[in-house]
Amino acid sequence: MRTCLIYGIMSGKEFFVNRYEKLGWKFKDIELKQAIRINNMNIAEEEFVKRMQASGIELEKIPFLKGGYWIYKSKFSVGATPEYLLGLYSIQEAAAQIPATLFTDLKNKMVLDACAAPGGKTVQLADMMRNTGVIVALDVDKRRLTALSNHLERCKVHNTVVYKMDSRQASKLNMKFDRILLDMPCSGNFAADKEWFRRRTIKDVERNAKRQREILAETAKLLKNNGELVYATCSLEPEENELNINWAIETLNLQTEKINCYGEEAPTNIFDKQLDNSIRNCKRIWPGQTQGFFVCKLKKA
Repeated sequence: MRTCLIYGIMSGKEFFVNRYEKLGWKFKDIELKQAIRINNMNIAEEEFVKRMQASGIELEKIPFLKGGYWIYKSKFSVGATPEYLLGLYSIQEAAAQIPATLFTDLKNKMVLDACAAPGGKTVQLADMMRNTGVIVALDVDKRRLTALSNHLERCKVHNTVVYKMDSRQASKLNMKFDRILLDMPCSGNFAADKEWFRRRTIKDVERNAKRQREILAETAKLLKNNGELVYATCSLEPEENELNINWAIETLNLQTEKINCYGEEAPTNIFDKQLDNSIRNCKRIWPGQTQGFFVCKLKKA
């Protein structure tokens, strides 16, 4: 391992691993298991499990998720089964299934999915809503929106309107929302990308953190007074997680809410910078059973 300093840009595996250790996690290599989520509006869980077993696919229940399973054994791609094509399940990483579950209630609500493509969480929201209410799904990439639309159609989602829009301009919708999901574009992490340490620098992290603050500031304007906003990234870097939430508390008149989900209490001291004590309400998920993730629930103060 080595740390590189090239024109002031810090990078390399050793640089990032040392940061993780300062945050309380010792690095280890991770092999992720493929995960799926049942679309319960299309099939009952017990029936689904029996159907998959009859097809020769062995499932392992994910203990901290409702309707989530790891693929234990399969002789063929789970993205090419009749059950998948019928929208009975979605292929969705285990940790990625957590953010949508943090809302207290979704049925008949107005929901903004601000960074929606390729659509796994959008379908999950619709599933939890049982196709009631309205989801407004935004993404800036036209190709990714095609994937999103196909995903919605395959899974029989009827309550979602899709817009090609940068979420940093979401005020143009001229709407207010009960629930807002910010599954932020982020730096990702090494568990899902074996070349991550080679590709990423701290400058990438800082650039993504700035974009996330812009999205957070814009979408917070659209949150109803009694609304809920869930912020999530698959980044391990505190600039994109705890430090951004601390900024939101100080700048956007938002406050964190306690959440009950897989993960550990987020640290409130980041590299000797003391953050608001309520940051401990957020959850940091280190790579292990899942890829790395960070989730936080916010309301207006």
